[in-house]
Amino acid sequence: MPAPERIPAGGVTVADPVALLTHGELTVRGRIREASNAVLYCTVAYEGQEAACVYKPVAGERPLWDFPDGTLAQREVAAYEVSLATGWALVPPTVLRSGPHGEGMCQLWIEDSGDAELLALVDGDEPGDGWKAVGLAQVDEDRTALLVHADDVRLRRLAVLDAVINNSDRKGGHLLAADGHLYGIDHGVTFHAENKLRTLLWGWAGESLTEEAVAALQALQSGLEEGADLAGRLAGLITAVEAEALRARVAALLKSGRHPEPSGDWPPIPWPPV
Repeated sequence: MPAPERIPAGGVTVADPVALLTHGELTVRGRIREASNAVLYCTVAYEGQEAACVYKPVAGERPLWDFPDGTLAQREVAAYEVSLATGWALVPPTVLRSGPHGEGMCQLWIEDSGDAELLALVDGDEPGDGWKAVGLAQVDEDRTALLVHADDVRLRRLAVLDAVINNSDRKGGHLLAADGHLYGIDHGVTFHAENKLRTLLWGWAGESLTEEAVAALQALQSGLEEGADLAGRLAGLITAVEAEALRARVAALLKSGRHPEPSGDWPPIPWPPV
C-alpha cells in the first residue's frame, strides 16, 4: 500500500513527498543540536512545491561498536520501506540521496500537533482505563510512578513494526502525531541480526496480535521473498544477514501470533525513555 498521497509537513501539505525529497533542492536552515549525530533542518523545493525536511548526512554519523555494518541513514530508509510495505505508513517518507554534505538520509519534517496524549506517569499499580502499563519509573529519590502508554491502535501498529525491524531505541520523543496520523522517527539503530528490541511500547507484550497485524505481517512476508520488490530495495540498505534475520522475525511473529515479550538478555526500555 502506498504512503498517504497528501501528507502535512511543516505547515504545508505535500502531494508527492518522495519525488520532492528525491529530486528537490536542499537548503540547510539550521542544525538540531540535541541530536547525538549531525541532524540538519532543511527545506526542499521541487517543481513548485517546498517543504521542511530533516537531512542526516552519513559524514556526520558517529561510529557505533554494536552496529558496525552499514549506516544510520541506510537503516532509516530501510525502516521507511518496511513501514510502507505493512500498509500502515508509520514512518515519514524517507529517501537516501546526495546533499550539501554528501550522501545522507532525507526525511519529510512532520510538525507534531501536540494534542495526542500517548505517555504518562501515574500513581498506583494499575494503568487505568485507556492505558497500558510499561513499568515503574523512579521519579525522584522518594517517589516511583507507573509509566504507561495509551491503549491506542496506532501505537499498537508501531509496536508490531518495532518488533519487525528490531528497534533498539523507541523513545517517547520519537513519536509524532499530525492530523490524526501517528509517525515514528529516528530508526538508525534497527535491523540488527541479534535481538535488541528496546521500546516504551511493551503494554501488549504477550497478547495476541490483531487480525490487522497478522494481515500486515503476511503482506510483509510476501514482500521479503527472494525476487520481490521490497527484498530488492532492502538489499542495498541492510546486509544479507540482517535481511535473513528480518524474515525470521516476521515468520516468528506469525507463528506465535503474539506480541513479543522482553527477552531478559537486553535492557527492554531505552534510556532516557523520552
